[in-house]
Amino acid sequence: MSISIIIADDHPLTREGMKAYLEKETDFQIVGEFANGLDAWEAIEKLKPQIALLDVRMPEIDGVTLARKIKDAKLSTSAIMLTSYDSQQYVMASLRSGARGYLLKTSDMSLFAKAIRAVAKGGFYLDNNISNIIENKEEFIPEPLSVREREVLLFAAKGLSGKEIAIELFISERTVQTHLASIYDKLGAKNKTEAMLLALKYGIATLEELLD
Repeated sequence: MSISIIIADDHPLTREGMKAYLEKETDFQIVGEFANGLDAWEAIEKLKPQIALLDVRMPEIDGVTLARKIKDAKLSTSAIMLTSYDSQQYVMASLRSGARGYLLKTSDMSLFAKAIRAVAKGGFYLDNNISNIIENKEEFIPEPLSVREREVLLFAAKGLSGKEIAIELFISERTVQTHLASIYDKLGAKNKTEAMLLALKYGIATLEELLD
């Protein structure tokens, strides 16, 4: 049974290139391609494809907002984000919106097919450049986080600034930064994105906790 897919990207060459590649896969069916989020949303409501490949930034409705609309409407469509950005802001905003995949447009096209099949089966798929953060830590055994450090990490995952976390926990902003530094050191992370991914890998936090 084929996997139904729509592609939404405002760059014609990107859209056409993805379509040309994916149409070669015998288990894929491209049911629509769109240059803006509004047209894509109308098609998703009508066609209910299994997979929606969404550009993070596009006219009318951006990909992150569109993924959230799919989630809020409880549609069976699973969103996979397409972007040129690998920053924490875009990764976490996409996951919080309900997206089940995150791919960089610079990735090898074979990864797009791999991601679609994984997500269609109910899984998640992160671009190799992001996944490698945790895959390269196999031999590392992290020191346990304290209760307070775990609280700081979960608030950071929700996008709160150091000042906002300090207010939530009734501590100073400097103390928040001290906790973050300790978290990075214990997990072997360089930034918040790595810390969150590593927390998932080591079972320190669940995806639901990070995205709640």
